[in-house]
This record gives sequence, C-alpha cells and structure tokens, in this order.
Amino acid sequence: MLINQTFLKLYKTPLLLVFASALFYIAFAYDLQRTDYIKLVMFYVALFFLFYKLIQFFKHNIKGLTYIAFGFRALFILAIPNLSQDFYRFIWDGRLILEGFNPYLYTVDTFINNGEFPVAQAQELRDGMGNLNASHFTNYAPLNQLCFIIAALFSGQSILGSAIVMRLLIIAADFGTLHFGKKLLEKLNLPAHNIFWYILNPFIIIELTGNLHFEGVMIFFFVWSLYLLHVGKWQFAAVVLALSISVKLMPLLFLPLFFQWFVKRNVIVNTVKQSVSIGEIASSRTPRNDIKGIKKLILFYAIVGITTLLCFMPFYSSEFIENYTNTVALWFNNFQFNASLYYIAKTIGYAYGDYHDVVKIGKTIPYIVILFVLIITFFRKNKTTVQLITAMLFALSFYYFTATTVHPWYIATLLILAMFTTYKFPLVWSFVIILSYLAYISIGNAEKQENLWIIALEYVIVYGVFIWEVFIKKDEATIKTSK
Repeated sequence: MLINQTFLKLYKTPLLLVFASALFYIAFAYDLQRTDYIKLVMFYVALFFLFYKLIQFFKHNIKGLTYIAFGFRALFILAIPNLSQDFYRFIWDGRLILEGFNPYLYTVDTFINNGEFPVAQAQELRDGMGNLNASHFTNYAPLNQLCFIIAALFSGQSILGSAIVMRLLIIAADFGTLHFGKKLLEKLNLPAHNIFWYILNPFIIIELTGNLHFEGVMIFFFVWSLYLLHVGKWQFAAVVLALSISVKLMPLLFLPLFFQWFVKRNVIVNTVKQSVSIGEIASSRTPRNDIKGIKKLILFYAIVGITTLLCFMPFYSSEFIENYTNTVALWFNNFQFNASLYYIAKTIGYAYGDYHDVVKIGKTIPYIVILFVLIITFFRKNKTTVQLITAMLFALSFYYFTATTVHPWYIATLLILAMFTTYKFPLVWSFVIILSYLAYISIGNAEKQENLWIIALEYVIVYGVFIWEVFIKKDEATIKTSK
C-alpha cells in the first residue's frame, strides 16, 4: 500500500496527463462528427498539448512512452473512422479481389449503376465512400491492396470487422516504425525519444490508426529501408524500398536523391576503411571509384524497379496501365484541396488568363517538382544518411508546397523524415493541419467552397516556421553530417 502511495505521488501528474489524453481520444473516436468544428479543434488542441507534456515527462523512459502510444491506439480499435470516407473503398477493393475481379479495371459505379452488387454490403459501401471515389478507378497500389484483401479474408461481411483488421495492420506497422526508427536514431547518435514526436503524435494516432490511412505501412517499409541503407545492406534496402513504393507511390520522388549517397559516399567509405589521410581521400576521387559507385546505384535502381514491377504484376493488363495512370494524373489536373502556392498561381491565372491557363499550371507542377529534385540531387551535399534524409525532407516539402491537393495524412511522411533532423516545421504542420478540416466552414457562401482565409492561416504559420528554420536560423538547424 505504501509503495502504491509513493508511486502515485511520484507519477501523479503524468498519470493525470495519460488519463486526460485517453478521455479525449475516446471522445474523438466515438463522440465526434466531422462537422462539429469547435469540438474537433478543442479536442485536437488539448491532445497536442498533452502529447507535448507527456514527452517532456517520459523522454528518458522509452518503455513508458511505448506503452502509452500503443495504449492510445488501442482505444480506437472498435471505432468507425469519422474524418475520412476512404476506408469504404479499401473494403470494397479487398472484397472485389476475393470475388475474382481486378479492382483497377472497374469503378464502383460500373457495378452499382447496372444493378450489380458483387460484394457483401455493396450499396452501403458505395454510399459510404461517396460519389467522387465511386466514380473513379482505384489508385491504391498493390501492397496496399494486399492489406485490403487481408481485411476481406478475416471479415467479409462486416464493415466494422474489416476496419478492425486494417487498424491492426496499421498498428503493427507502427511497431515496426518505432523499432527501426529508434535503431536508426541511435546509429546516428540522435536522441532515441525523437521517434515519439511521430509515434505519440495525436495527428499520427488519429489520421493513421483512427482514420485508417496506410501511410503508416508505407512509412514502416521506408524507415526500415533507410536503416538498412545506413548499415550497408543496400541490396536488401532496395527491396524494402520497393515494398514501400508498392504501398504508396510517394517514395518514387526520392529515387534521384540516392545518386550522391552511392557515387560520392562510396569514395569516402572506401578510403576511410583503408585508414588513409584526408589528402589521399581527395586524390582518390578517380573515375574508377565513381564508376564503382555508379554500378551500385544502377543495381540499386534495378532492384527497386524489378521488385516494384513484380508487386504490380498480378494486376497487369493494358487497361490497368491506362486506368491507373489516368487516375493518378487526376490529382494534378482535377482535384484541389488545401493547396498553397497553387491557389496563389490559380488566382493570378484567372486574373490574367482563363480556365485553360489554370489547367496548364496544374500540369506544369510535376515538371517543376522534378526539376527541383534534380537540383538538390546534384547541387546539394547529399553524401551521408542525415544529408540524404534532409534532402528528402526538402524535396517532399517543395512538392507539398506546390501541390494541388494536400490531404492531412500526407504530412505523416514529412513528420517521420523530420525526426532525423533538427527541423520542426513538419511537427508544427502536424498541429495546424487540423485547420484543413475547417476549410469548408461557410462565411456567407451559398456553395460549399474552401474558405481560403482558414487555409491562409494554416500556411502562414507553416511557411513562417519553415522560413525561420531554413533561411534565418539555418546555422542552428544544421546537425553533424559526419554520421
């Protein structure tokens, strides 16, 4: 009894924080409507404050933070996602595959409009996902589809059951991200508790565990790949990176950035292993060393490409290629949500041009992003693991700053990259991203349109922190690059 009293006295404040957080998560999961904006913001702000205090209290107690983070996730197990409709399409795709259909060849409305119901609860799933999702071909990559199939295998007749299975898969992936993220931080001599700015973040718990977005699975494979790359197992890293791409295509953006890591780093690693002097390192930059690095790079790309193609192979057909590429292209040309620079360019385009000029802006964005990635590939130091991750952070940030569509859960990849740097703007973004859910608050608008004032507030904060860290405080934001 005395021990219990002593324990309570010592840990009274953190226990209260955990208890309060649990209550807010329960309310968030089971007693919140997306349109209840005041409650949504109040709950989220409270959870973020409690999250910050918990890390302050437990940053030297990794085991304690782990129990807390996954305990919070467990609170969502029986919840139906309340901030996203995408999971209905996930369930549809998984069940459709088990019925022998290729999900890339049929839209949901192809069946429903013809009075066909190929899966259990077909009409309920179609109503849940909404018109936009139902009228387009699926854009979810094959390893993502595997997760949907597993959900259909274990629960082919219950929407809640399918959601539970998918949630367990995402939680399992978070365990993997914690494991390899912590190991990579230790290898880089960075604080191991940094990983909990991701794992314990309410944004991650709500968007991935709560709303069933599979960025968490993609990030698991991606962090595992970075760890393998850092410890020298680059062939295996290539396979795992391909698995990440096969969940979500986003890591394709990073492929050019590996150039310096292989070609330039190869010289330094080889010479350091031979214990040669700095002068000899400089003189050892011969074409032979560069060629050796280039061969490794080509093999790395080949492994990534072949493994990715093998993952896509079960769904291959000429119609699949056309449908999939057209659906992915829609995100650049047709869909618009929570954009920043694009909205500014769009406004200028309408002021001095017409609709066709605005469409051209959306089509130009991918080329601008590719150009930026190539610039930082060849003109920015990118030889160490930390430099490579930092380059990835900047590349992805530039893409989201210029993108036509930035859904909240997209920021998860930025957040995990930031854990291995000293940049905090992705962490700030994970807090203010809640404003994107308020974008449709009407201020005298007859039509349902985004409120650009709310979006502007979000990006003023994000850009403010970004500019401060990258351009004003850049010397303090630079960490050791010799790791």
